[in-house]
Amino acid sequence: MAKDLYASLDLNLLRTFVILSQELNMRKASERLFVSQPAISQALQKLRSHFDDELFVKTRHGLKPTALGIELAENISPLLDELSSTLNAGNTFSPSQIEGTLKLALTPNILTYLSTPLYLKIRQAAPNVNLHLHNWSPTSLEEINNGEISLGVNFEIHHAPKELIQKKICDDKFTVYVRKDHPLSKTTITPKDLDGLEAASIIISDWNSNIPVAEKVMRSHGFTIRTAFRSELPMAILDIIKHTDMFFPASSFLPKEERDQLRGLKLKINNQDLKIPLMAYYHQRNRRSPLITWLLGLIEESLQEYTTGEQ
Repeated sequence: MAKDLYASLDLNLLRTFVILSQELNMRKASERLFVSQPAISQALQKLRSHFDDELFVKTRHGLKPTALGIELAENISPLLDELSSTLNAGNTFSPSQIEGTLKLALTPNILTYLSTPLYLKIRQAAPNVNLHLHNWSPTSLEEINNGEISLGVNFEIHHAPKELIQKKICDDKFTVYVRKDHPLSKTTITPKDLDGLEAASIIISDWNSNIPVAEKVMRSHGFTIRTAFRSELPMAILDIIKHTDMFFPASSFLPKEERDQLRGLKLKINNQDLKIPLMAYYHQRNRRSPLITWLLGLIEESLQEYTTGEQ
């Protein structure tokens, strides 16, 4: 008779297994579980004995899951997430009772605008929370996936891990900014008007790290531009624009006091505004999380207030 792997398993080991499969690093797993590395090693030995498989093998860069390890992680992780959601469903959520640190990852433009209104909203409702707002980096997707960051905001990312939910927050309407006395005198322009000009572009990891979106859009319409300046800092780009003939295709979420020092040109492509979906990213295990729902509501509210104020 086949061994009953469920009946004879210490279910506490499954959480250790899932965290190990996410981190692929003994030290990081021990930190997330608040236990020592020897305790993680002992748990792994028990799991290996139970499943009669190595589950993870050591490499120069950490741990690598075996074929069975991958299969178990893909099947067990959603079940534990569902169990967690079910057990916590009856808890009454109150932001005032939240303690500790909340970490969010935002694109540079959203971070520039959203920091103050979001902090004030969270501070008012959850006074015991420490808020850490991170600039979206090349590791943000991984950090959201393993739980180090609760929620992220970026544009649409096609290579995001399948474990992450992408939820549209709003459409971000892009505008072209130039200095006040720029030779472009029109108030509404098309890609043809920008042909051959130099551009400045913001660097947003995972979205336009390699090729600026403006270049892709121009190429798709048979025109070319040269991106002469790029930076992760919106304020650096805005300062460059004030002193050159470059143009800056920018998110609508930029500080008003800075935009007022420039001239905004409406960009029309096939008689349509250039709108790019702004997305929230969070793990599927948090799809029913009251905390994530609350944070999403605050972010959407802050962006809506900005949009309404601009009308």
